[in-house]
Amino acid sequence: MKKLAVTIVLCFTLLRSFADEGMWLPLLLGEQVYAEMQKKGLKLTKDQLYNINKVSLKDAIIIFGGGCTGEIVSNKGLIFTNHHCGYSAIASASSVENNYLRDGFYAKNFKEEIKTSLSVQFLIRIDDVTKEVLDSLGTLEGKARADKQAAVLAAINKRLSKTENFIECRVSALFKGNQYLAFVYQRYKDVRLVGTPPESVGKFGGDTDNWEWPRHTGDFSVFRVYASPDGKPAEYSENNTPLKPKHFLPVSLKGIKDGDFAMIWGYPGSTNRYESSMGIKLATEVNNPTFVKLRDARLKFMLTEMQKDAATKLKLASNYASVANYWKFFDGETKQLMKYDVFGQKQKNEAAFIKWAKGKPEFESIFTDWEKAYEEWRPYSMHRIYMNEGIFGSPLISFASSLIQLEAVLVKTDATKEDLQKALNAVVAARKTFMEEHNAASDQNILGAVLMMYYKDIPQEQHPIGFFESLKGSFGDLKNESTYKTYAASVFLNTLLLNDEKWNAFIANPDAVVLQQDPAFTIASTFYKNWNSKFLPKSQAFMVKNNDLGRLYLKGIMAMNPEKRKKMYPDATFTMRVSYGNVKNYIPRDAVKYDYITTSKGLLEKYKAGDYEFDLPKRQVELLKQKDFGPYIDKQRKDLVIAFITTNDITGGNSGSPVIDANGNLIGLAFDGNYEALSHKLTFDKNLNRTICVDIRYVLWCIEKLGGASNLINELKLIK
Repeated sequence: MKKLAVTIVLCFTLLRSFADEGMWLPLLLGEQVYAEMQKKGLKLTKDQLYNINKVSLKDAIIIFGGGCTGEIVSNKGLIFTNHHCGYSAIASASSVENNYLRDGFYAKNFKEEIKTSLSVQFLIRIDDVTKEVLDSLGTLEGKARADKQAAVLAAINKRLSKTENFIECRVSALFKGNQYLAFVYQRYKDVRLVGTPPESVGKFGGDTDNWEWPRHTGDFSVFRVYASPDGKPAEYSENNTPLKPKHFLPVSLKGIKDGDFAMIWGYPGSTNRYESSMGIKLATEVNNPTFVKLRDARLKFMLTEMQKDAATKLKLASNYASVANYWKFFDGETKQLMKYDVFGQKQKNEAAFIKWAKGKPEFESIFTDWEKAYEEWRPYSMHRIYMNEGIFGSPLISFASSLIQLEAVLVKTDATKEDLQKALNAVVAARKTFMEEHNAASDQNILGAVLMMYYKDIPQEQHPIGFFESLKGSFGDLKNESTYKTYAASVFLNTLLLNDEKWNAFIANPDAVVLQQDPAFTIASTFYKNWNSKFLPKSQAFMVKNNDLGRLYLKGIMAMNPEKRKKMYPDATFTMRVSYGNVKNYIPRDAVKYDYITTSKGLLEKYKAGDYEFDLPKRQVELLKQKDFGPYIDKQRKDLVIAFITTNDITGGNSGSPVIDANGNLIGLAFDGNYEALSHKLTFDKNLNRTICVDIRYVLWCIEKLGGASNLINELKLIK
């Protein structure tokens, strides 16, 4: 393989790089922070961390599924990741008769491992394509630049991808479009479920403890990646064999103490730490509160139904977990941004820039133009969230919107039979998936609630013409909740989308008029077309302008402070990053100090038999009360450590990331952040930021002592 040559095209930052802040590109560690990592305790060489020509630590780190991280922990392709990362696959593999989600599951041999629809990706290399992209873009701006960039990146992705070898390339725009790196991956599509703790362990604490410390959640699951008999990526086959990886992580049983070095490798999803003060203001005043309000309504109705029976809980479990996670996040983010006056801090930095930019044509009008762009967009920003989280927050209406493409084929005068059959096949497949996951009772309540909220919160001049007037004429006063409940009930009763007999008749004889008269499709089509025709262009224009001005602002900061072109890191873009720090306690508020670990003692203190969030398996309670910790006991605490915290800088996408000690051994799995630093997507708090990690010894205890799967323990390379 050709040796990688990388040009560091940007070395500036808006933010002073505090200790432990930073999601660093692994290929640049030597030039940027390797010396600091050594000072904190790292024992590995640069080549042991990242090398494309030799085996290195990066070869054990994978993209797991569509939005998490995982790590290879054995020479037979065994994967550790978070329970919430494997949640959907676990739920899909479960049934009322074999409820693996509720009861847990461990395969005792390869044959018992369960097929999933998951895939994993290994990073092969990173190529710097900045010059190629920027040369192609020239001086273009606005939509022309955005369109050209999309075309250029697509061409590079196609050139560097090799379908026959499952090689995929994705170019990532870094520093708001001032640098471009091509990340080349190899995808393995045969991934099987190997083990999971009971949900009461994997989600212990539920929404109450989400984003909170102290934490006692056993947030892990176990999978395995398979390859063809010759070791290459392949679709699922019974003839496939466990992958022999280039590298896997040894597992440490030595335990951790306050101050120990810790690094986290993985795929942080997204941050926006170079956001403008105007963006902060819009987030705290409009976007986040609206997001939280709408998700709160949806969660309430789903939870009510989930608590009724196990089958409904299984059906809604994955969707509920997804909705709940960022409901609490955005609520906390708003509070932290306001508490620490991030808006004011941004304004101070921008005032200095504006003063410097006077007389410099390329930069002097940035904030005048930016303020105008936000002023024009702000009246419609809430509407955008109401479409995504409100109207299409109803699963029925979301599915109905997918039929708009079928409608287009049905009304098209020159559509071929092949076009129609393709569209019909797509909607039939989509409905099958939808019906398997749909719960009508919760969805009906969601639809009624979000329609009423939309009517009250969105300016009348932005409403779909005639929709609410028609609803009023048929169902009553628009100020009354009963009006929307009655309407939603009528929609669910009369839509053909939920009636197998009517649906099959429609598919057998598809007719545009029949579809257009369907009440669920009417809602989806009416709101979709209203948004797309009137407000989507405004949203797109704002995003293009915002992107252009953000890119210029960073370019200006570089020109403003050429002497400060130091080490820096780009915003997270779901590309491989490394963060480093220490195991460390913290003081969240006056007279309160949090320890750096939690133990089984605290787990039992939280335990509430039969509780929806704080129950535990009876056997686990018995084992813990007997102090049957086996080789996983923490000798210092004389207890089983459940979780610990570090100062590492992570965000969503790092779920399942390995927490690695100074010698390259696995000590835990990252799974959450703390509430006091939930502003981390927009700003890093050097004092309060903590990453919450499940201790690897608790993971192994659950596998062996609770799950009886010593066969999996025997696969691992244990460091004692």
